[in-house]
Amino acid sequence: MINLEWIRTFKAIYEKGSMTAAAEVLFTSQPGVSLHLKSLENYIGYQLFERLPRKLVPTERGKMLYNAVIDPLSRLEEIERNVQRSGKTDVPSITLGMCFETFQLCLESSVPELPFNLILEFGDYHELLGKLDNNVIDLVVTPRKEAITEIEYRAFSQEHILIVAGSATDISGFNRVVKAQKKTDLLDWLIAKRWYGIAGDNEHLHRFWMQNFDRHPDFRPNYIVPNIQSILRCLASGDGLAVVPDFLARPYIERGEIKMLWAGSRPLTNTLYFARRKRSLHTEALDRIEEIISTRMPARCRAGTVELANPSRRIPHRRAHRRTDRPHG
Repeated sequence: MINLEWIRTFKAIYEKGSMTAAAEVLFTSQPGVSLHLKSLENYIGYQLFERLPRKLVPTERGKMLYNAVIDPLSRLEEIERNVQRSGKTDVPSITLGMCFETFQLCLESSVPELPFNLILEFGDYHELLGKLDNNVIDLVVTPRKEAITEIEYRAFSQEHILIVAGSATDISGFNRVVKAQKKTDLLDWLIAKRWYGIAGDNEHLHRFWMQNFDRHPDFRPNYIVPNIQSILRCLASGDGLAVVPDFLARPYIERGEIKMLWAGSRPLTNTLYFARRKRSLHTEALDRIEEIISTRMPARCRAGTVELANPSRRIPHRRAHRRTDRPHG
């Protein structure tokens, strides 16, 4: 098996451009770096760098090797950092699984004040719950419940899934299309617009379509961006539609930067849960996280309503399209 220290030395040389600089970041000697590189080249049978005056330039084989090892080596280094004993051995480490946007909205600003170590994992809810069951994660914020014997769920909030429109999107014809109550015309109107989606499975879009049209969407979004906040920022300055949770869209709607288009004829509502193992360790730390997130989630409005710029006005979903008929400029 290839020596891991050879690979770490190769990575340092590649990124720093010289053996001297690599030796400095590795806290070792230049002859030791040279020996590691020579051993690696002898092992794989190829020269990895062209030796130029005061500089090492990677060969094509060197570039290929770097691209092959950089991701797994970075993951190993992260594992090493996570398992190293911290200066205070009595401080617990909590691993939390949740969506990126909820973390930004509810927890990010409180991280520096937490009296324990925190590791965040973002990903598919099914995978996060599996890691919770396997003791890899301590707490998951999820809209999904799975029948896992040792996991308990506590509902704490709801999210309503909406179609929103960009600031420059012409929505003047939507009122007429919805009044006609013809799904085919409504689908044609929606599909003709530009759509935003996120990298991944676009679960909100698929579930909204199934809820209201009894089918999966037969189109791909025109623009794929990293997360829902990216979608909302793009819509605030341009044209397009997207399916997003109401609590993330609400600040943009209240500021008049995007428009609430449609909550659906059959509104789609997700209950949000805290999921943890029934015999969890560090319950005080978990309780602290749950309290922070619960208090910072926006006040929920009942299913089928959308809270707009004036908090006292709530428009039932079957009449929400009337809001879109006013002139906009």
